[in-house]
Amino acid sequence: MRSARRAEESRVSEVVRGVASATAGAAVRRLRRELQWRDGSVDFEVAHGAAPFEHVVAEHATPLMRRLAGVDERLQRNKAVNLRIAAARLDGVVVGPGQRLSFWREVGKPTRRRGFVEGLVLSQGRLGTGVGGGLCQMSNLLFWMTLHTPLTVVERWRHSYDVFPDAGRTQPFGSGATVAWPMLDLQIENRTSVPYQLSIAVTDTHLVGAWTAPEPAPARYRIEERGHRITHEGPGVYVRHNELWREAAYPDGRTETELVAVNDARMMYAPFLPEAAQSASGSSSAA
Repeated sequence: MRSARRAEESRVSEVVRGVASATAGAAVRRLRRELQWRDGSVDFEVAHGAAPFEHVVAEHATPLMRRLAGVDERLQRNKAVNLRIAAARLDGVVVGPGQRLSFWREVGKPTRRRGFVEGLVLSQGRLGTGVGGGLCQMSNLLFWMTLHTPLTVVERWRHSYDVFPDAGRTQPFGSGATVAWPMLDLQIENRTSVPYQLSIAVTDTHLVGAWTAPEPAPARYRIEERGHRITHEGPGVYVRHNELWREAAYPDGRTETELVAVNDARMMYAPFLPEAAQSASGSSSAA
């Protein structure tokens, strides 16, 4: 009996230490982010404008509801609630020359007290629920639009797992950005000489956004996927890789290309092409 009691006490003690460690870790991460936001070397004090600028530099829209097998539609309706709260904080943001936009600094912590509700979240490749779930749709939209502007993404976190097959995909794999309060942020810096304003709205069917400026964009931007491959990393483990490059085409005929993202994500579904499965019979192979 004494031995069993000691074992149980040891187990409880380990759980308590684990909870304490996680709590302390979260506090440290929050403190680090707060210190960054207060660092005078970076100007996070973006303003809010009353109306968009004259010229639309980039715009995009994504549907609110998606058919996902086994997922309660209530979570998708809740996602729309969360997106509307975040949109109200981001809509109208003006990022002036030299300033930096932080997603979480503007949106704030997603809590029930602020009106956020449980939505769909992705953690370690599995779908679950959490307060504020669904906000990655906002960061995905913002990242994709920004790639089509002269603005610079200075912090972006990629998804570690590739959960959904390519059916109906309209953008390259890895063209999104995941966020998690407060450690995984999306930050965008204006290194140009003109201000840019963000417009965000949630309609009955779509999340829509745009970047506008008081003058036309200096170039036309196009995102190109390069180096796409699938590697076999072990029994039942496939990892998908690619690079995203931004091509800027200027009115005088010049073009410039820039690497803007490198992606590596574990696939959570079977390889989608027969030749991929065949070529993946070795330890590492391209597809």
